[in-house]
Amino acid sequence: MVSVCFYFQVHQPHRLKNYTVFDISKNHNYFDEKINDEIIEKVASKCYLPANRLMLELINNHKGRFKISYSITGTALEQFEAHTPDVIESFKELADTGCVEFLNETYYHSLSFLKSKKEFLHQINLHKRKMKSLFNARPKIFRNTELVFNNELATFIENQGYNGILAEGAEHILGGRSPNFVYRAKTTSTKPEVAKIKLLVKNYRLSDDIAFRFSNRGWNEWPLTPTKFADWINRININKENNGEIVNLFMDYETFGEHQWEETGIFNFMKKLPEEILKKKDHNKFSNHNKLELNNSNEFLTPSDIIKKHDAKDELDFHNFVSWADVERDLSAWLGNDMQKSAFDMLFELEKSILRTNNPQLIKDWRKLQTSDHFYYMCTKWFNDGDVHKYFNPYESPYDCYIAFMNIINDLRYRVKETL
Repeated sequence: MVSVCFYFQVHQPHRLKNYTVFDISKNHNYFDEKINDEIIEKVASKCYLPANRLMLELINNHKGRFKISYSITGTALEQFEAHTPDVIESFKELADTGCVEFLNETYYHSLSFLKSKKEFLHQINLHKRKMKSLFNARPKIFRNTELVFNNELATFIENQGYNGILAEGAEHILGGRSPNFVYRAKTTSTKPEVAKIKLLVKNYRLSDDIAFRFSNRGWNEWPLTPTKFADWINRININKENNGEIVNLFMDYETFGEHQWEETGIFNFMKKLPEEILKKKDHNKFSNHNKLELNNSNEFLTPSDIIKKHDAKDELDFHNFVSWADVERDLSAWLGNDMQKSAFDMLFELEKSILRTNNPQLIKDWRKLQTSDHFYYMCTKWFNDGDVHKYFNPYESPYDCYIAFMNIINDLRYRVKETL
């Protein structure tokens, strides 16, 4: 038996206007609501609504044996509420099934942990309250923005009382071990009075087969069928001691209908996949006649289910930050060049003065600017990753993004001086 965990990230940023030097001190509206509205409506019609209908159908058809999990950012939820409230209602329908787990993360999809633990915790609590108010959910599993993770983060989150946390199954961290086990981070507590937080790492090969390679006709495994993918998952049953007990399939929800268009067959693939996975059985048991026996169907579990069922196999040492972005799987997608570092540093230099104003709108604008996408759009890494950084990017170049962002920083400074 293999426990399959589907986790979907749902996120949309508040994209910025092309804010110029002439706007400073005169125009405090930084966000392009027209573009944001157009994108939210487009992705809702192509992805969120049809994908949610499909997931609800799968849960109902499989009578609760199909389970999934989501982490939905506060910035996405705000835009759903403003522009596509039917998306919120469809997530509520999923919540009501009891087969969906909602995870906790930073409300503004920020990298605040790198600069301010106080701000980081505040955003976690904002997001937690949003999950309770919309879906009556009380998350006990945490995932940081873009799966940015290290030992220190694991310890910090453990001290907040969480049972589990997600990370990328990077090969240089696993060191030849399988991503298909539950682990724990090296620095988390061994004291019995402190809950030992468990670590679920992404099987990036199988996840990316769906998220990135599904429609690639140059891929030697194209076309990817539900039967073929279920067979790959079921190979874990052959030698569980080495191969694992779980498969964590973590991906952007926009995989369905947006990154992989409906015409690629992605919805039909997902519609048939649970049936294929659930009918597969263990192949490592033998009868008295030395014939291969089939025993114990695979299952779908949420992260909390997996943590309850499976013990930690070993500990992993995330000494440096790891993410799920790009081929490097580090922080370079957001903080890899001087523009990104400068913008990030200057934004957080304003933290104390911004909060001291007690101006709700000014504080909210500052937090919206923390969304990691703004720094992602400043990325100058091209080559293999270039097209990824262009996706839904409102700027013609990273430099245009940097200039607009720094103009906004100067306007924030002006507003602080006017307020204090």
